[in-house]
Amino acid sequence: MSAPNSPAKPSRSPSDIESLEDFENMDTLLKHVDISIVESEKRANGTLHVRDHYTVYLIDLKVTDPEYKTIQPKINTLWRRYTEFEQIHDYLQIKYPHVVIPPLPEKRVLYAWHKSDTTDPEFVERRRAGLENFLLRVASHPVLCFDDQFFTFLQQEHGWRETITDTGYLLQAENKFKSLSLSIRLKKPNPEIEGIKHYGKQLETNLGNFLYTRSKIIEKNFALCKLHANYGKLFSEWSVIEKEMGDGLQKAGHYFDSIADSIDSVAEDEEQLADQFKEYLFFAAALQQLCSGHEARQLALETAEDTLNNRIAERKRAAAGKSGLMSRLFGTTDPDIVRDQATRALDAKIVQDQQAIDKAKMDLEDFTKKVSIEIEHFYKQKDKDLHESLVGFISLQVKAAKKNLQAWTQIKECLQNMP
Repeated sequence: MSAPNSPAKPSRSPSDIESLEDFENMDTLLKHVDISIVESEKRANGTLHVRDHYTVYLIDLKVTDPEYKTIQPKINTLWRRYTEFEQIHDYLQIKYPHVVIPPLPEKRVLYAWHKSDTTDPEFVERRRAGLENFLLRVASHPVLCFDDQFFTFLQQEHGWRETITDTGYLLQAENKFKSLSLSIRLKKPNPEIEGIKHYGKQLETNLGNFLYTRSKIIEKNFALCKLHANYGKLFSEWSVIEKEMGDGLQKAGHYFDSIADSIDSVAEDEEQLADQFKEYLFFAAALQQLCSGHEARQLALETAEDTLNNRIAERKRAAAGKSGLMSRLFGTTDPDIVRDQATRALDAKIVQDQQAIDKAKMDLEDFTKKVSIEIEHFYKQKDKDLHESLVGFISLQVKAAKKNLQAWTQIKECLQNMP
């Protein structure tokens, strides 16, 4: 295991990323190592009577590039809890606000068609696959993958929680949560960002509706297919009292049983596909959060500009002397020395205000540049992934329908071949 003071570093600086092509050609950790979560294990804390059960996941890290010296060329494994994955995810979200951070798999069961909980073996297995997918997405991102804390997350099992807490990300997360909870009204919203934000909301809505509809349909299909077992039982019992038709009825009953049993594998495959859609359901939320980060920076610029304008107006009033009611009635004004002191003080503040504007403008421009590349990459990846998921979903339905049609055809042949 590499020493904690020897973090991975990208071969090129992230500032070199000027286009999507640059982004895709950047070095990533995944080009040098294999990362997988090979198993899960249930553990417990506490006394015999009060025990806290939780699941840990075994991360396997193996170097595939012999020239890559950052990680020692050996298999490195360590256990992580889901809460630790949440920590590294939240940390990345705070440190890289311009990145569409890959989401974690669901913490609780969403859009389920049958009752289950986080201790259900099937759910744990799907979560394992989702956590592995999260690691692979981060490890393939040219900026995220070389972060010191992520690198340590993969290699340092003990003491990592204290290390990441010392970064102060928790306080930043709290402040960010408070700022994002406020309603931001911009004078001139960025049309592109507004479009992305709107798209994120619509994507979240559409995927949510899709997953909800799917859960209802599979629930009804499961119940319907299982009812075919009643046909199987009925035909088997019927075959006992029939001499000539007995064999045909019994065979037909077996095919009805096969229809009842076929839904189990279909439901399991559908759940795995549903997880792929859920990932983009959560990606949509990350997309909106990125837009909120852009809005916060634009608001900071507009606020700085308002401050400067108010300061300039204040200086004009100071240069003109007193302008209150008594001054206008009696014609008194400030002495020149007083006006000079006031204007000089305001001039210094105006310089500071202009510097604040320049800084806010530079911050917004840099953020916008990085966001545009991230969004372009996200859309490209999203189109590819959702296309594959939708084709896979439809192919699964076609396969299931063909299998049931074949069973019905065989039932028909059984009945037709009866004497």
